Amino acid sequence: MSDQHANSDGAPQRPVGALPQRPDTPCVAVCSTTFDEVCRGCGRTYVEVAQWVAMSAEEKERVWVRILAQGYPRRNT
Repeated sequence: MSDQHANSDGAPQRPVGALPQRPDTPCVAVCSTTFDEVCRGCGRTYVEVAQWVAMSAEEKERVWVRILAQGYPRRNT
């Protein structure tokens, strides 16, 4: 038996405990940390940007959740 179930629209849900599908990086090529330590394009701190490739999937997901809640990534800002 599968852990996947269908949404009300018939689309399959991800398995219980699975992380959502995300792009490889939240970067939108609008890089600026001129005024503080947070990139105005993607919402990550400069430390998160520097460590992104070494982060685990769970660490990246925590960053994704935070930046999406804050209205990032932004384009053309």
